[in-house]
Amino acid sequence: MARTDMLLPGLADPVLDAQQIFRAVLDAMARPGTIVDLPSPPASPEPLDPATTAIVLALNDQETVVWLDDAADSEAVRQHLRFHCGSPLTADPAQAHFAIVGDIRAMPPLASFNLGGDEYPDRSTTLILQVPDLTGGTTWTLGGPGIRDRATLAVAGLPDGFRDQVIENHLGFPRGVDLIFTCGARATALPRSTRVEG
Repeated sequence: MARTDMLLPGLADPVLDAQQIFRAVLDAMARPGTIVDLPSPPASPEPLDPATTAIVLALNDQETVVWLDDAADSEAVRQHLRFHCGSPLTADPAQAHFAIVGDIRAMPPLASFNLGGDEYPDRSTTLILQVPDLTGGTTWTLGGPGIRDRATLAVAGLPDGFRDQVIENHLGFPRGVDLIFTCGARATALPRSTRVEG
């Protein structure tokens, strides 16, 4: 019988790996639609993708409030967050700094999360959304900061109406949530400043 109480290791080199992961996430946010490879942690608690785990380990700490959807809310994930990040958990998506979504088709509306305020828009939630694939879905044309001519996003497995939510999210800029999509050890991002044009 497999033990469920064994603590998985964190980043092999916490400083160097965190810097590399941070740079990769920053690159994805600065160039929306670009797919980046993330250094994989030695282990990832089920059901998290290695990319999701890497981002959490690099960017979260004891002041980062995390919300988990039902699909991501396992004891292994809670244990990992508590030990390696010290991150407090919340049952209220509006209180979260980071949200981890294991089942994008069952997630609450984007407007349910913290959209930030007019004075402090940076206090909004960053959502890490695990998806079946970062390509192969309906292609969206993107515009806005970090995009010179044209960029595209074709994330697979998005629920009906999600595009409309993303458009609405952008209309509230500078308020709004930022989105990071993960699959395996790769990620791509859609910050609130990005327009979905087609």
